Amino acid sequence: MPAPFTTEDFTRRMALAVETAALAGLSGLVVTPGPDLVYLTGYRPTALTERLTALLLTPDTEPVLVVPRLERPDAEAAPGAAAVRFTDWTDGTDPYREAVAPVLDPAGCYGISDSAWALHLLALQEALPDSRYASLTQALPMLRAVKDPDELERLAAAGGAADATYRRILEVPFAGRTENEVAADLAALLLEYGHSQVDFTVVGSGPNGANPHHEADDRVIQEGDTVVLDFGGLKDGYGSDTTRTVHVGEDAPDEVTEVHEVVRLAQQAAFEAVRPGVECQEIDRAARAVITEAGYGEYFIHRTGHGIGLTTHEPPYMVEGEKQQLVPGMCFSIEPGIYLPGRFGVRIEDIVTVTPHGGRRFNNTPHDLGTVA
Repeated sequence: MPAPFTTEDFTRRMALAVETAALAGLSGLVVTPGPDLVYLTGYRPTALTERLTALLLTPDTEPVLVVPRLERPDAEAAPGAAAVRFTDWTDGTDPYREAVAPVLDPAGCYGISDSAWALHLLALQEALPDSRYASLTQALPMLRAVKDPDELERLAAAGGAADATYRRILEVPFAGRTENEVAADLAALLLEYGHSQVDFTVVGSGPNGANPHHEADDRVIQEGDTVVLDFGGLKDGYGSDTTRTVHVGEDAPDEVTEVHEVVRLAQQAAFEAVRPGVECQEIDRAARAVITEAGYGEYFIHRTGHGIGLTTHEPPYMVEGEKQQLVPGMCFSIEPGIYLPGRFGVRIEDIVTVTPHGGRRFNNTPHDLGTVA
């Protein structure tokens, strides 16, 4: 179990958030429950309700956490509680006018969490009619993108647990069992290896593998099927996400072997393109060039990668048009795929972090076409 984050960690994160917001032309931030609030304070409300909870960050005031009075004891138990000043409110009062408005500039422009409920945003606009708001992800895409050493340690451990899950799943029978049964095995193994939350267990067998986000169903897996396995969740608060493709039985058809090799080479090319200063879109281009040259370009139908951290999908994104440059400490997936409709699919995915000298994988299981019984 890694050491918990400290008050100093949360104080540093909030100060950096305020500084970054100012550089982006914002008056401050309004952070509601979700991954950004967890990142900045360690507070994750036990229940998401219509009652307002919001962290207010501005250059001229200390951080203020507005919470319903009945939830204040839980908020005060959060790891970063000592880094904020609490303002609580009770049912029957207007927290927007009485708790939020006194802290914010009436004519300011604020970054607000993507996860903020519409009713809260509308109430803020009513209480401060001259105020303006911008999506926090669009305004500050780098807020959580660069991980510190403690976060990297957690992500590496989550990747290791996912790797252990993959090694074990190769030992279970596939043929004659349903996708749902194999998906349940994956979920149980993730929990066995320390995950507290399972986010997804994609088991795409045969033609279902041509759907990148196929939800496991009652299809019975047959000998000779190619199966895409994509699974992950949260361990110690940080995400895992890996994909490997396996074949049921010893002798995979030549076409499956060929397609798998193209994807393997594309994944490797994208990994080798990782280094500080490279634009995110170049990672996508490196993978896509290999697949296009092999004649399968039209069957690579999604971006090459997504960021990962407190959630399994977050900025930055490895996609054409994303010009954000890679920075040491960024973590993201590299997951090219080829999907032949009605037949089969292949995907290989690792989580990678940027180092001063290139890339480092958090998933280290073989990229070969796996074999299962």
